Amino acid sequence: MTFGSRTNTSELSDAAFALFDDRGATVAWTQAAERLVGYSAGEVVGRSAALVLPPFAEVRGMSAFVEQCRARNGWPGVTAVRHRDGHMVDVSMRISMLRGLDGAARWLASVSDTAAPPGGAVNVAVRGALLTSAPVGISVRDLRLRSVAVNDALETHDGIHHGARLGRRISDVQPGAEAEAVEAVMRQVLQSGTAKVHEYRMRLAAGLREQPFEVSFHCLQGADGLPLGTCMISVNVADRLRERERLSLLGQAGTRLGRTLDVMQTGQELADLAVPLFADFAAVDLEHSVLFGEGSSIHGDEAGRGLPVLRRAGLASIRHGAESPWGRGEPIPRQVDGPAAEVLGTGKSRLEPVLDTAAGWLDKNPALARSLRMHGVHSLIAVPILARRVLMPGRRVLLGVVVFTRSENPVPFQDADLLLAEELVGRAAQSLDNARRFAREQTTAMALQRSLLPRRLRGGAAVETASRYLPADIDNGVGGDWFDVIPLSGARVALVVGDVVGHGINAAATMGRLRTAVHTLADMELPPDELLTRLDDTVQRLSEADDGGPDPSPVGATCVYAVYDPVTRLCTIASAGHPPPAIVDPQGGVAFPDIPSGAPLGIGLGVPFEAVRLELPEGSLLALYTDGMVESRSHDIEEGMHRLGTTIAEPGRTLEDLCARAMEPFQGRPACDDVTLLLVRTRALDPAHVATWTLPGDHTAVRRARELAVRQLTAWGLRHLEDNTELIVSELVTNAIRHSTGPIDLRLIQHTVLTCEVGDGDSCVPRIRSAPATDENGRGLFLVSQLSRRWGSRLVPGGKVVWAEQELTSMFGKTPDP
Repeated sequence: MTFGSRTNTSELSDAAFALFDDRGATVAWTQAAERLVGYSAGEVVGRSAALVLPPFAEVRGMSAFVEQCRARNGWPGVTAVRHRDGHMVDVSMRISMLRGLDGAARWLASVSDTAAPPGGAVNVAVRGALLTSAPVGISVRDLRLRSVAVNDALETHDGIHHGARLGRRISDVQPGAEAEAVEAVMRQVLQSGTAKVHEYRMRLAAGLREQPFEVSFHCLQGADGLPLGTCMISVNVADRLRERERLSLLGQAGTRLGRTLDVMQTGQELADLAVPLFADFAAVDLEHSVLFGEGSSIHGDEAGRGLPVLRRAGLASIRHGAESPWGRGEPIPRQVDGPAAEVLGTGKSRLEPVLDTAAGWLDKNPALARSLRMHGVHSLIAVPILARRVLMPGRRVLLGVVVFTRSENPVPFQDADLLLAEELVGRAAQSLDNARRFAREQTTAMALQRSLLPRRLRGGAAVETASRYLPADIDNGVGGDWFDVIPLSGARVALVVGDVVGHGINAAATMGRLRTAVHTLADMELPPDELLTRLDDTVQRLSEADDGGPDPSPVGATCVYAVYDPVTRLCTIASAGHPPPAIVDPQGGVAFPDIPSGAPLGIGLGVPFEAVRLELPEGSLLALYTDGMVESRSHDIEEGMHRLGTTIAEPGRTLEDLCARAMEPFQGRPACDDVTLLLVRTRALDPAHVATWTLPGDHTAVRRARELAVRQLTAWGLRHLEDNTELIVSELVTNAIRHSTGPIDLRLIQHTVLTCEVGDGDSCVPRIRSAPATDENGRGLFLVSQLSRRWGSRLVPGGKVVWAEQELTSMFGKTPDP
């Protein structure tokens, strides 16, 4: 017996006790009995127990009532007793037969007011057992602490026969410090007359695990009100403690499972929850595709055919995982024999209370059998992790399997443990399914975003580029950041960075639509302010279209759009609610230009966007970014902009190096928002690679334009392009003469391609038309489209420019040096 250290001496037992002999005379009384019925010990001791027993005992006579109790081995029930002042008190009563030292029977009546709450948490088990048919150990001891009466149930608690107990003290029967501690408590009870309640553990028999008991000590009084002895009431509370542990475990499951939307973390949370409260070892193995948001229907069988590929997501052990050769994150080889394989095949749990008697599968898997025996594993539970299909409620998705084992804990798993394991795994399955669905959305959104973002930035002759994109952390999901470098005509490039409101797949999809819209509008050669106006209209239409959906989400975005011309070194920038770009000059000076921010896209304010034109020295650095780069919970946007400017203000470093340095603060910690950075270093096109002429707007211009073009191509070493260029120049100049008045501008630009531009004073945009076979005209632009890589037009102040591009590659596959 191990006497527990948990003692609450302030708690009083609310159960009243009375001891009467085989003739029905009261021989002992307690203070709790006096509080319940109003009689003092002097008023009842020595008198018939019928005075305080239910009325039917008095009607039938005490002799008859005692015989009835003897025949039934006691009497339990709900009844009423008469208070000293005459009113009736509803009580629960239990009368238990005791064996006396003299061989005569004794009867202990335990009574509790049904209207009164229990005296304390520890006393609940004692009171509950007394008022039911649960086995209760009872021992009455005299002033010298010798046992004078016991019931038969006490022998089942400690294995000591009543013949060896009666007439002896506890220290005589079970010598040791624990017995002395119990006797010390009894002396306190005799001295104070106050009941005490304690917990202790007792080994029922050799080789068995100690069981928890609660014992209450009560002072029995004689007719003079002085102590006669003590009454000990002991109750085995193992079942109650196990139930308390189960409830505690389930309560912890609600707070400890699913704290993140990460399937691996949730699997580890389940294993950590189970060990050591429930099992000595727990392994959570997930179907491999669950990590990517998928899951498989149950399609295997008990023979192991069709079993899924598993990966260990959770592992916990009192031996630090020594029981298993596979660690967390490692793939688990298929094992066609064993409870886990059966569970995966059938989708039903498996309980093996005693592994030594397990049916057959250990013989088929000797390596596993040796490992289990080596680590002393004697009991096992395997439970499938199943999630319901939302669209098909009758079917389930197999997410994996959980295996629980016991080794140090000698108590084998029972049916109640299986129910608890299934409840735990069921709760974890809900969290895992949520994490799986999130992982699927996350994976889909990431794939969508990767497919929509540019894989390679093409700056051409205008700029050198580098970029970084860091998605938000897993709790916030993928966002709608995007960036782009779009080649335009005349060696120019468009630079764009945008940020869609929200996170997840909806934001990524909206980002894709806006990026496509920007490309389309950029191909129309719109200036930045007009492009943002058109893009704003697009966002508003998308928002209106989504308003009628079942799950409307806000559609909005910020964007900065810039066009850089390497011929003039002019950069035109417009913003829609976006942070301004950082500009670093070749000497390392940092500036954030004052650009009208404009309203975010989709707000619908109707305020026009404004563009700012800046002349940039060759080698200038532009940094376009989203607010996640410069804003966080720990600092405001101005501080973040200053940090970014300081980081990139080193002209001698490569763009890739600058990008890496700028992203260092975001490595190793979750970001609150997507972080996007686009670095651009400007180039200036050598004036020798640009030729410009102004021609009169008459019929002489066509021949003159051809001559000038051929002469320039010869100077550039591009004579292999003369024939095509002559035809392109002729058609474009002819159209300009026909549809406009005034002088005509001809410009040739040699960069990554050869660009031919013809400008006139007409603002009408040209288009290809289908000319009948009999028409002599109308085929000019069609011919230009066939001879060029691409062609188009753009509006400029005072008219338009029509352009066509040709590849520089010669007929021999080389690009001649300019």
